[in-house]
Amino acid sequence: MESISAPLERIDETVHGRIRLGVLAYLSTAGCADFMTLIEVTRTTKGNLSSHLSKLEAAGLVRMDKTFVDRKTRTTINMTRTGEQAFTEYLAAMRNLLDQLSQ
Repeated sequence: MESISAPLERIDETVHGRIRLGVLAYLSTAGCADFMTLIEVTRTTKGNLSSHLSKLEAAGLVRMDKTFVDRKTRTTINMTRTGEQAFTEYLAAMRNLLDQLSQ
């Protein structure tokens, strides 16, 4: 039996945070979302979401595009291919961990 630390080491800390995981999970099915939608989905504050999106963007997992609509900034967030891969690998690592724990 594989040591429990092996699947734990495969869990990407950038993805694992509750807010960041929520963003990636939502984007994995929605394709893209605006900033205000992600506030509602993650149930967090603007500042907190902004901080987490910056971490995801720095890691290359999301891309943020800013446009102006009626003189207001509109931020649209898209998951990158790197983000899709990281999310898929995260889910596989969690499944592996759960499988080990159920043995």
